[in-house]
Amino acid sequence: MTSQASNSTWKRDAAIASIILVVLVSLPFATNKGIVFVAGTLALHIVFGLSWNLMFGQTGLVSFGHASFFAIGGYAFAWASKIAPGLHPLLLFAGVGLLGSFVALIVGILALRRSIGVYFAILTLALSQIVYLLLSYIPALGREDGFTGIRRPHLSLGFTTIDLASGNNYYYFMIVMCTLLAIGLWWVMHGRMGRVFKSIQQDAERAAFLGIDVQAYRLRSFAIASGTTAIAGALYAPWLQLLTPEIAHWTFSARPILYTLLGGVQSFWGPAVGAFVFAVLEYGTRTLHGLSEIIIGSILLVVVLAFPGGLLGGLSRLRTRMTRKTAVAARPEIVR
Repeated sequence: MTSQASNSTWKRDAAIASIILVVLVSLPFATNKGIVFVAGTLALHIVFGLSWNLMFGQTGLVSFGHASFFAIGGYAFAWASKIAPGLHPLLLFAGVGLLGSFVALIVGILALRRSIGVYFAILTLALSQIVYLLLSYIPALGREDGFTGIRRPHLSLGFTTIDLASGNNYYYFMIVMCTLLAIGLWWVMHGRMGRVFKSIQQDAERAAFLGIDVQAYRLRSFAIASGTTAIAGALYAPWLQLLTPEIAHWTFSARPILYTLLGGVQSFWGPAVGAFVFAVLEYGTRTLHGLSEIIIGSILLVVVLAFPGGLLGGLSRLRTRMTRKTAVAARPEIVR
């Protein structure tokens, strides 16, 4: 039964991923550059949300400063590519991911041994504000004016070299990278480690009683999520070609939380749905200066209140009710 459920989940998630991928790949042929830019940014935000949900949905860790790792990844990539332009971009992305995980390990070792829950959330918020202030005052990183002049690199694959600054090359490269990151997160969540993570989220005390090192596994989820987010931030730097300290601000850290609550915590694709809905609302109200935030906030508030488990959770409950009604209609004798 478990094997059948796992196989069904894999097929469903693979089908959803295929649909998303086909839509993203075909967009440059069907829409203008503005929509393509929004779609590329959306792909990064999907990874941003999925990585945050790896912590919250799997091990119960709440981070209010996840944007700090997005900023660390973006600025580290921009700075390294400027001082060492000859480095292979794939090595830079890998190094940025390791840097994000390393910082998370240091923070996690100091924080998780002493605090959990709201205390851990506040500590990560403090980290985000520290990173924000540092980026605002370091001259080499552009201070409050931001880091400018970020170039899209050339990608050497041995048999050929691709100029990622040409046409939509970087967009497609980014879609491939985001797909690989999403696959990695899916594998972690649905593998042995993910099952351990889920047991911690459901009952940490029982998991510890069964011999699971709860703090060590929470630290792993924090490091994996942070490293993935750092790579997303590194992809963001050449995409936007400009970085400002605002990407480390606590308001930016609220985005993956909102994506997850909007789409659904329990589903792997919940943050992706939330990110898509938020992007549509943001793009649709972009010309309503002064009213955009009010409209988006009101709509999101209504959705969250109407669907406590997120949009996917609401759809799941609706499907369950419809299935029960169909079963009752098929067997009228059980009504008596």
